[in-house]
Amino acid sequence: MADPDALLLELLLTPEGRADPYPRYEAIRAEAPRHRSAMGALWVVTGYDDCREVLGDNRFGKSDGRDLPGDAERIAAGGGMGALLAGPELEPELMARMEKASEGNSSLLRLNPPDHTRLRGLVSRAFTPKRVDRMRDEVRAMADEILDGMAAAGEVDVLDALAFPLPVRVIGELVGVPRADRDRFRGLVRAAASSLEFGTDAAGVHAAIDAMEEMGAYFRDLIGRRRQDPHDDLVSALLAASDEHDGRLSESEMVGTLILIFAAGFETTTNLIGNGLLTLLRHPDELARLRADGTLVPAAVEEILRFESPVQLDVRRALTDATIGGQAGDEPLAVGQGDWVITLLAAANRDPAVFDDPQRFHIVPRDASVLSFAHGIHYCLGASLARMEGQVVFDRLLDRFPVIDWLDPEPAWRNSLILRGLDHLHVRVA
Repeated sequence: MADPDALLLELLLTPEGRADPYPRYEAIRAEAPRHRSAMGALWVVTGYDDCREVLGDNRFGKSDGRDLPGDAERIAAGGGMGALLAGPELEPELMARMEKASEGNSSLLRLNPPDHTRLRGLVSRAFTPKRVDRMRDEVRAMADEILDGMAAAGEVDVLDALAFPLPVRVIGELVGVPRADRDRFRGLVRAAASSLEFGTDAAGVHAAIDAMEEMGAYFRDLIGRRRQDPHDDLVSALLAASDEHDGRLSESEMVGTLILIFAAGFETTTNLIGNGLLTLLRHPDELARLRADGTLVPAAVEEILRFESPVQLDVRRALTDATIGGQAGDEPLAVGQGDWVITLLAAANRDPAVFDDPQRFHIVPRDASVLSFAHGIHYCLGASLARMEGQVVFDRLLDRFPVIDWLDPEPAWRNSLILRGLDHLHVRVA
């Protein structure tokens, strides 16, 4: 029998586990689909129903724990999750910088109700399905322009040529980041996102804090410019909403929200496009079906999200004593206040109790919604935008290029798991 904790460590901390997580998800599911780790007050769930329940239950929140009774010592020791989640020991100066950066950039990612409800209500109007659908023609024109460049080059790295430039342009236009400023954010977002990964070392924390400080300074400056000269963009809309609601949106919340929306707006979609094209190239029969029937494109995007999710897991903390399960007649798990729960979203998306033949990539409509964008109050605000961009990209890409030859002998996955994506994907198009 395999040790679930050993499998978890291999999955979260090793390049091999991050590059090929799916056999490890299945091994954890086989040994302990609901597992309480010996490494601390930590639970791991792999099943679709369990993950969905945790994500949709407000007793499990995004807290760092400082609002829980008697938790200061546990936070100082790494949040009570043992060595796995404690992170590196940081000198006091760096700890102070990290706390300052966090306080100065307060986003939806870290908030619970009522602050989360207030802030999300102000931001969500930018991502209504109607508004996203109105952007489709504009995104199609952007994609066609990029594909012209790919056709002229013949051989390209899809990540550099398409998967990054299109989403960053789309979200840049929506948020209000000028075109000349957008490229600088690719490295900054990667550096900041690395701090979300398990096992980040002190150098990674340094780089993440530097990136957060630089992005915070940029957006504070942009907010100042929009106060003087409003545009038709999210920055100006948030300023107007804050004035309209008598300062209900602080500058810290505005900065953190803009960083989150801009960064997530291209990082997740970049991975969706890269992961999706690689998956299609690895499954030529499905690629041929998709080429033959363009009406399958929305189902193809959903299947890509299910089979090769750009977000592999999410973490919640029990803000009070809670339970997991019990609805199907099984014994519910008793989770104590302060316990952490890792929801393995990519494992849930391949749960055989919910998805037929889950280890097979097959473009068909499925009854259950994927959990790739989470669930509940923290469901990704930009999910509809990412789906629309994916649909446009695969529709236009396959229509434009009858030939797409993969030139890499092996996929070059980034050494990350929470945000799963490729470093490179070199192809020849004709």
